[in-house]
Amino acid sequence: MRITFFGTGYVGIVSGTCFAEMGNDVLCVDINAEKVRRLNAGEIDIFEPGLEELVGRNRQSGRLRFTDDVAAGVAHADVLFIAVGTPSLPNGSADLSAVLNVARSIGACMTTPKLVVGKSTVPVGTADQVRSVIHRSLVERGVTLDFDVVSNPEFLKEGAAVSDFMKPDRIVIGANRPGSADTMNRLYAPFNRNHDKIVHMDVRSAELTKYAANVMLATRISLMNELANLAEILDADIESVRRGIGTDPRIGYHFIYPGMGYGGSCFPKDVQALIDTSRRNNFTAHIVDSVARVNEHQKGVLVEKILSHFGSDLGGRRFALWGLAFKPNTDDMREAPSQVVIERLTAAGASVIAYDPQAGGNARRLYADNPLVQFVAHRDAAVPGADALVVVTEWNEFRSPDFERLRAELKQPVIFDGRNLYDPGYLHGLGFRHYPIGRGFGDRLPARAARDAWLRDERITAISGTGL
Repeated sequence: MRITFFGTGYVGIVSGTCFAEMGNDVLCVDINAEKVRRLNAGEIDIFEPGLEELVGRNRQSGRLRFTDDVAAGVAHADVLFIAVGTPSLPNGSADLSAVLNVARSIGACMTTPKLVVGKSTVPVGTADQVRSVIHRSLVERGVTLDFDVVSNPEFLKEGAAVSDFMKPDRIVIGANRPGSADTMNRLYAPFNRNHDKIVHMDVRSAELTKYAANVMLATRISLMNELANLAEILDADIESVRRGIGTDPRIGYHFIYPGMGYGGSCFPKDVQALIDTSRRNNFTAHIVDSVARVNEHQKGVLVEKILSHFGSDLGGRRFALWGLAFKPNTDDMREAPSQVVIERLTAAGASVIAYDPQAGGNARRLYADNPLVQFVAHRDAAVPGADALVVVTEWNEFRSPDFERLRAELKQPVIFDGRNLYDPGYLHGLGFRHYPIGRGFGDRLPARAARDAWLRDERITAISGTGL
């Protein structure tokens, strides 16, 4: 099938490439001519495992091409995907200007019937706006052509997007015409062979499904972080609580890891957009409002621990920071908690030496004008002479460092663990001050360690049978 994607951002390039991998003839359109030049030269400006190889293979085969010629994109295919960005405006609403500009271009250029597919994350009712814009353009041209607009939201996780597209959990298709739904079924047939993963619904329900999914996951994160903060007050261990509730199949273990809050291109934007949609429809989304507030607070929790330990004046202090991306396996720093940490530490007079396996380039551009922020190419190069280590992103290479070396190279053996990567008892035994999230025993760690050791002995005794 011949397919056109408008937009070569994260969603557009991953989706278009995966469709090309299945044998489709895909043309990706972007109005940024320089970006198109780089893509045609094999240069991809995002990091996503497996994507570069996939793009290269399909470019070589001729099934995947890039252009800045909008009219050529419209003429290329009967199925046109809109996958442009919808960033948040200052009031929290989604900026639909790029989506509607594509719709105008389609209406201005189409000469045959088209199926227009909304792939961008958009508020409920956007497909109606797209339909209206295309219809108006056709009327202005004095042309009558059949077209339809459907919704096909994406559910790609950064860091696993290629795998998510090739082996989807579900494929949501919002279509009000049976013929449009049939076309989408044929398009997705190669991804739907093992069992039926397609969920059909009306267009507006599909648009809401995307927001509902992201807000649901964001809610779990914020709720767990709020419980973690309460656990510290109550001298409880949120990691034990997490395991205790995760065994309940109604809850499970996904998205209940306490930490520094969510970030990235989706959750913050989509939560705010749903709040805005609710407000525009005279509805107060109490829970969604709280999710956003808790998350903004959580991004600063680790900084509060740092200020509590060192005092409010950090002049002359230097901190080693591990992790800049909002999550592992991506270079995306949009809404990343690391930005809050860096900005607040440097505002208090501290300097930061930061390392991230993938996001260093983005961070250098972001902090080019801040002389208090430096970047290194290796994890261990950030540590020597630092007053403390601050762990912000849970990359695998941070999970098992050489703690003896860390203790020797840090000015003080202090670790602020924003992702609960390390065992508090073990670090205490090595002489570290360890500040995790939601593990509330703090200065009472020796007593807690002794209690945990006693509990382990009791379990061993019970298993051996001698305690019966």
